[in-house]
Amino acid sequence: MYSLNVVLVLRGLSSGSGGVDPNPGLAVPKHGRKETEEEFDQRYINYFNRKDIDGWEVRKAMNDMHGMDLVPEPKVVVAALQACRRVNDHALCVRYLEAIKMKSVGNPQIYAYIIQEIRPTLDELGISTPEELGYGEPELALANPYDMH
Repeated sequence: MYSLNVVLVLRGLSSGSGGVDPNPGLAVPKHGRKETEEEFDQRYINYFNRKDIDGWEVRKAMNDMHGMDLVPEPKVVVAALQACRRVNDHALCVRYLEAIKMKSVGNPQIYAYIIQEIRPTLDELGISTPEELGYGEPELALANPYDMH
């Protein structure tokens, strides 16, 4: 395992390089300073908006957020979807939307709200939702015998 300084040097960065965040898009250490919700959102938006971001970095940030007890704000989701399209990974867009739906399963209105808010971006980028692709229900799904509808 490399120390942070070694990683920064390997990536061509230095800890003294004016304003470069040594931990962009990664989870804030538990014992570090507390971050406001707006700072958190902006940190991820800035990370996803990097022009040189690659597919691994997009997945890393998405995975970090998915591991937290949160559903990202629509503006963070928009930045993530734009990053996916910049790296030309439509499948990752759809999987990310599936993950957001899974995170909001206890309150389906959250997912509906997210889709409503990001709809212009989905249309602009040509991204289909899992439901539009028929992923809302498994192909060979059977009716739940315990459903009392």
